Amino acid sequence: MALIGGAGLSVTFWTLCDSVKQMKDILMFKPQLRDIKSTLDSLEPLIKEMAECEKELDGQEEELENLRVEMEGGVELIRKCSKASRFKQYKYGSRLVELSKSLQRLLGILKVQGIRDVKKALVSVRNIENVVHRIEGNCVIQNNQSEKIEGWCAVPEPPTITVGLDVPLWELKKKLFTDGVSMVIITAPGGCGKTTLATKLCQDAEVKDKFKSNVFFVTVSKKPNLYLIVQELYHGTGAQVPDFQNEATAVSWLQQFLKKTGQNPMLLVLDDVWAGSEFILEKFDELKMSDYKILVTSRSAFPRFGSPYYLECLNDKDAMALFHHAASLGDRSSYISEDLPKKIVERCMGFPLAITVVGRSLCGQPIEIWQKRVLEWSRGSSVLESEHDLLDCLQSSLDALDEEKSLIRECFIDLGLFPEDKRISAAVLIDMWAELYGINEDISSIVNLYELASRSLANLVVTRNDKDGDGYYTEHFVTQHDMLRELAIQQISREPLQQRMRLMIDISGDNFPMSWKEQKYQSLIARLVSISTDEEFSSKWQNLQLPEAEVLILNFQTKYYALPVFVEEMNKLKTLVLTSSGISPAELNNFQLVDLKPNLKRIRLERISFPSISRYPIQLKSLKKISLFMCSIGQGFGNGSIHISEAFPNLVEMNIDYCNDLVELPPQLCDLIQLKKLSVTNSHKLSVLPEDIGNLVNLELLRLRCCTDLSELPGSIRNLKNLKLLDISNCFSIKELPEDIGEMCSLEKLNMRQCSRLNELPSSVVDLEKLMEVTCDEETEILWEPFLPYLRNIHIKVVKEDINLNWLH
Repeated sequence: MALIGGAGLSVTFWTLCDSVKQMKDILMFKPQLRDIKSTLDSLEPLIKEMAECEKELDGQEEELENLRVEMEGGVELIRKCSKASRFKQYKYGSRLVELSKSLQRLLGILKVQGIRDVKKALVSVRNIENVVHRIEGNCVIQNNQSEKIEGWCAVPEPPTITVGLDVPLWELKKKLFTDGVSMVIITAPGGCGKTTLATKLCQDAEVKDKFKSNVFFVTVSKKPNLYLIVQELYHGTGAQVPDFQNEATAVSWLQQFLKKTGQNPMLLVLDDVWAGSEFILEKFDELKMSDYKILVTSRSAFPRFGSPYYLECLNDKDAMALFHHAASLGDRSSYISEDLPKKIVERCMGFPLAITVVGRSLCGQPIEIWQKRVLEWSRGSSVLESEHDLLDCLQSSLDALDEEKSLIRECFIDLGLFPEDKRISAAVLIDMWAELYGINEDISSIVNLYELASRSLANLVVTRNDKDGDGYYTEHFVTQHDMLRELAIQQISREPLQQRMRLMIDISGDNFPMSWKEQKYQSLIARLVSISTDEEFSSKWQNLQLPEAEVLILNFQTKYYALPVFVEEMNKLKTLVLTSSGISPAELNNFQLVDLKPNLKRIRLERISFPSISRYPIQLKSLKKISLFMCSIGQGFGNGSIHISEAFPNLVEMNIDYCNDLVELPPQLCDLIQLKKLSVTNSHKLSVLPEDIGNLVNLELLRLRCCTDLSELPGSIRNLKNLKLLDISNCFSIKELPEDIGEMCSLEKLNMRQCSRLNELPSSVVDLEKLMEVTCDEETEILWEPFLPYLRNIHIKVVKEDINLNWLH
């Protein structure tokens, strides 16, 4: 059994020390090794302290194990340096410098902040490895740029281009830093840039210097939940997440959090607080402390909590500058008469959201489209006097999609069906749109999302850096400004209830909509249905008839949830999405209601306890794809009433992502002989694959990305004659490939980046005649050199290795 906790970290530390000592005679590396040894000497007493405090770090074993794995990367680097030829040694000097810097950062954190902040750093380990433990975070990526998610309560990145915020930023800082001021409210209508200003303040050098890492960013939204806010704050520090039975308990835990975290200056941002949410501000305001600042963004001023800061719309100069950027005028400005941009910007009345969306919709369009837009506006109001007018302005950009981009318009409207201020998984949209619009290629749905992002109708968030183009979209997410969500909902609401193709129902407690109680929901024609419930819902459903529904999305917050009874009559159902917003996987009842659904092709479960559904005997002969995301697997495949090959006899694709309790892939999976795609990613405890995996003779894709404890691939993998893509990237523990891997005669792509323990390749790789692309690191590239004369069609794609302890930033 692998060592974990402080003791296991200590073993790895001493191994690293010994490795450095053994390298002392290599002259080329002497300066770097001297720096590393000096840092290790300073680290020694602190590592000993962590080992002694292992019992106090209860609940952090997994995080410490991740830290141990990272330090082992340093050991592996030293080993490679010692074995490298003189010609190759020059490559390693800079990496040793990086290792030394990383260790120095670790030393600084341990000395200054102690074990509590080590836990914070450990959360960042998970993030750098793209272990996203909560999808509803707040990182927003603008202009299609991919960044890593920085964790719970992390500050979102501001847009790449901002204008007109220098003065407001200076004024806001001055107001916030005033002695005796504990809470400041940024207030303005929707679309004015309140959240952008808040994120820029958090990124300001002076603010960073004062609050260091003690900055927390929480999106409150229209229906605030104090329980979830407090849990997010705890999770953001890496501490054990408490469970609450009532509001008093939640307030008590909040008080403890603020006392502990507030020992140093702290900034808390409560973003998007709506009128009627004063009780949230009261709870935080009652717990005032010195150097504890609260920044609130809201459309309401909340004057009783202090003097608000009123954010003004952009002036004419800044508005025109933003429009020029959004419309990409540049040199094209000579083809557009000056009066057209001026009229359009005047119509937007300084609202950054309107300017950006309208500008993007006109980007690259012929002058006649510009003229038509101005002409249409001239027939109505020319001034944005309210948020209703702002929606009208945004509507014009949406209407521009009707003629040539009608499908993109439909995709935009679909985004309005998801809960406010929550990230939407691209994988969910792929499953929806495949059945609703016949978009059978995943990449086509992703292209649609990029189209929406290019028009600023949505933001695309990508949480991993590498761009392999291999169809892995688990870590793609979509976010929307709440005004754009309102615009989408406005489109849905235009039709009478009985004629809507989309139906969105939001239930608070057990208070069903009056139209439901009055049976106005009887026999609706909606094809796409989204139902959201809160933490007080009792799962006592009322009847609803949805004979035409093809997609059902259920979002809930309770620990125990029952499928609505009307699911049994939804015989046209093709896609079912169940998403729990709680901290831990929810128990699910009534899953037998999906039994024998003749058209159900796709099921996606997020944060669901799989054992809770495996007790129901079901058979879904039409099911083609099942996805388990952040689910609790346990013995769900083996000990329930479901024999997976009987339940899903025609399954073609299975995705298991971020399922941290999955230790062994069950042998039953090998009976799914129709399976073509098997993806198991970011399941760090997975250590064993079934020996009979070679029985999956139709498998074309096997993805085992970031399964860090997986130590080997079964020999039967040679029987996968149809496999085209094998991804073992970031499987740090794999030391060798199967001897007969060359028998995988259809293999075209192999991703083995960050497989740092591989020392050699089996000679049979020369038989991989169809292998065209290998993705690896510089070190593993060397392993391929002897075989290149025999593999003439191969392209070695070298990705820079990210050693180390840089997660300590």
